[in-house]
This record gives sequence, structure tokens and C-alpha cells, in this order.
Amino acid sequence: MSRLYHQAYKILEVEVDKCAKEDLVGEVGKNIVMKRLDKLRFQSGEPLKEEELSYLLKDQFPNFSDTVIQKAVKVNKPSGTLSKIALIPAALVGMAGIVWVANLPYPMIRKPVSRVAPIILIPSYINMDNNYREAIANVEQADQLINQATSSVDINFGAEKVALAQKHLDELPIWFLGYYPQRYCTLFSCSWKFTLDEFETARKKIGRMEAKVFQEKNAQTLLTEAEQTITNAKQQYQQAATTTDKQQAIADWQAAIDKLEQIPPTTLAGKMVKPKLAATKRDFQIEAGLAKGSKLSFTFMQVAKQFGMQAAIAAQNGPHPEQQWQVVASLWEQAINQLQKIPAENPAYLEAQTKLGEYQVNLANVKMRLQAETESKKAFKEAKNLIADWQRYAADNNSNRGILASKLQLIINQLENIKPETTYYQEAQELLKFAQNKQKSL
Repeated sequence: MSRLYHQAYKILEVEVDKCAKEDLVGEVGKNIVMKRLDKLRFQSGEPLKEEELSYLLKDQFPNFSDTVIQKAVKVNKPSGTLSKIALIPAALVGMAGIVWVANLPYPMIRKPVSRVAPIILIPSYINMDNNYREAIANVEQADQLINQATSSVDINFGAEKVALAQKHLDELPIWFLGYYPQRYCTLFSCSWKFTLDEFETARKKIGRMEAKVFQEKNAQTLLTEAEQTITNAKQQYQQAATTTDKQQAIADWQAAIDKLEQIPPTTLAGKMVKPKLAATKRDFQIEAGLAKGSKLSFTFMQVAKQFGMQAAIAAQNGPHPEQQWQVVASLWEQAINQLQKIPAENPAYLEAQTKLGEYQVNLANVKMRLQAETESKKAFKEAKNLIADWQRYAADNNSNRGILASKLQLIINQLENIKPETTYYQEAQELLKFAQNKQKSL
């Protein structure tokens, strides 16, 4: 119910225009008053009384006519025709409520109504018919999409159809199974059987398809994850800067292949992955073989470096006796032997050849030191024997000075054959000095 009706509004509007021309507030006051009246037209509640109108109007126009206000109040009510029309929606609402109650899925309500006024139950019959048709149609479509799927799109679309079929089956009241609405079906030619067996069959079919959808989606997830891991592992393998990084990429690659093999072969993903798996394994075996060779070569390189480091340590703080130089030479030979095992097609071959040249030079130097030590040992031993012979000869006072001098020269020659940086060199230098002094004294 409006607070200000159209007829009263028009009466007040004429008087407001008149006051606006005569009063000082003019158009400003007119706008304020008309806004108030417009607002009241759309407010619901009791119609405005004389006191309220006077307050709203005389606030801006003190000389506003009381007669006009009284006239407006008198006509401020709905017409008789409108009042009758307003009762129609209420009656319709009441009838709709009765129909809604009659169509509730309760046999105690529906059976009496079906005997007296079956036409009232038509809305629920139509609803059941639609739900039945949609349920059966969606079950058939889902069965085709899921059990004859050719891609993951079919599986996803089939899952949507299963959900719709389940929704429509849930809308069918259990009490109605086996209850055939004869009058409705006479008029509208029902296509449904609505038996309990049919209902249970549809339920079981949907249950099986839900389980299959779950399995298919899990298989698709495994396939997607495995393929993504393989792609990442290949990229990491190609970009790996160290052997450790390559080995990690190989391990990820192998884990992804294991995941592919876990996909059930009866699923769509399992059928799709079968031809891919053989190719993936072939590529993996090739790369893994190269990686294994790289790892082995890396091991050879590391072992060679260890032998080289031990050889360098053993050669420090010389000179050394023959046995020590033999040990050092053996260590360099073992390091060289490890480097020679790295094949030419291996990425580490160039580094191995560089190290090989370095180690061979070191071995050659050690062998020269060993030879110098061996020759110095022999020369020092002969020199010692000559010195002993000279001492015996010098003990005889009658010995010839010339012979003594010649023997000293032999001793000096042998001592001069002893090489520097050998274990005999220092002692040999002291004996040489002694022999040279004796030779001068003679």
C-alpha cells in the first residue's frame, strides 16, 4: 500500500507550482518538496494524514493552501478496482500452495488427490517423467563416453554425464517405483517402466562408471606427471654441467619410467602409454649407457688424479734412494694406466689426454732420477773400493808416489761420476775434496 497515491500527488503538484511562482524560495523550494512527494509515492504504509502533509509542504511554502491539503488527503486512497485486482495474486498464491502440497512425494497426500483430482498431480508427473528420461539418456551417453573413450576429453565429459544421471536419479522418489500413473500416461503416453529392477540397474551402472572414472583420472594424472618428469629430466640431462647433475637427471628419468609402468593397462592412459613406453625405455637406455660410461670415465679420472697426487707427495723432499724412486715411478705408471682407459668418444677424453701428457713427463723425470741414483750408487761403490785399495797401498812407506797419485786420480774420476741430487752426492763431494788435497800433496 502506497503512502501517497497518484490522484493526491497531482493535486499537490499543481499547488506547489503555483506557490513556487509566488514565494521567494521559488524553484529551489519546489525541487525539495517534489522530491519528498516522489519518495512518498513509492513508500509502503499508511496513507499520509493532513498533519504530515502540512509539515512536509509548509516547511518550504508557509502559505500553502490548507484546503488543497485537505482535498489531497481525502482522495489519497486506492480505487475500488485496484483493491480487487490486488486480491487476485493472493488467491493465486493460495492455489499454488495447495497444488505444491498435493504434489509432494508423500503417498498419504497423493493417493486421495489422485482419486479426486488427478490433474492436480500433473506437475509432479511431468517432473518425474523428465528426470527419468534425462537419467536414462545420461547413463547411456556416459556409458558410451567412458567405456569407449578415445581421449581424456571423453573421460571428463563422461564424468559430467555420470554426475547428471546421478542427479536425475536422485530426483526420482523411491516410493513411486512400480507405481504407474495410469491417467497421466493415457493422456501423455509415458515411455517409462519405472520398475525397481530398472532403477537398481541404473544405480549399479552409475556406480561402476564412477569407479572407472576415478581409475581413469588417476591413470591420466600418473601419465601427465610421468611425461612431465621425463621432459624435465631430458632437459636437465642435456644442460647438466657435472657428472653428479647428470646422474640426478638419470635417476629422475628412471623414476618417471617406473611411474609409467604403474599405470593399469586396462585404462585409456595405459593403452596410450604402451607404444610410448618402449620408445622411452630405448632412449633412456641409450642416454643411461652414455651416462654410465661418463661415470666410469669420471671414476678413472679421479683414480688417476689420486695416484698422481700420491706420486707427487712421495717425490717431495728429495733426494731419495732407488726404492723410493721406484715407488714414485710405479704410482705415475698406475695413474697413466687409468687415463688410458678413457675412450676417445667420451666427453672426458680431452682432459684425460692433457693429464696423460703431464703424467708421462713426470714419469720420465722420475725414471731419469732413478737412473741417476742407480749409476751414482755404482760409482760410489767403486770409488769406495778404490779408496780402500789406495789406503792399503799408502800404508806401505816404500810405495811409489806416482802409483799413489794415479790411484787417487782413479778415485777422483769415479767420485766425479756421481750425479747431483742423489743420496750419494754430498758424501761423494767430501771424499772428492779429500782425494784432490791428497793428490796435491803428492
